[in-house]
Amino acid sequence: MFLHLDTTWLLFAFAIIAAFGFFFGTALDAIMGESGFGPTGNTLLFIFGFFVAVGVANKHGISLSDLKLAVACGLGGAFVFISVLALIKAGMARL
Repeated sequence: MFLHLDTTWLLFAFAIIAAFGFFFGTALDAIMGESGFGPTGNTLLFIFGFFVAVGVANKHGISLSDLKLAVACGLGGAFVFISVLALIKAGMARL
């Protein structure tokens, strides 16, 4: 999916994902507190999780030509990624 985008559209998509990531990263920092990764860490993890989820879905043959499906897949993957890392962090803190 990303390979077929023009450079302008790719930068535009990255800017929008970064804006969403900052919004959700700040909100997650307020909710999670010390269990989280800070606003910047949450934002970077959100951006990484979004693009990895879309890439994995595309690699498995899921057509993401519909923008709503691509956004839903990316958001779901980003939240799953942050949740798994928060669980790992909480597990490591208990040791």
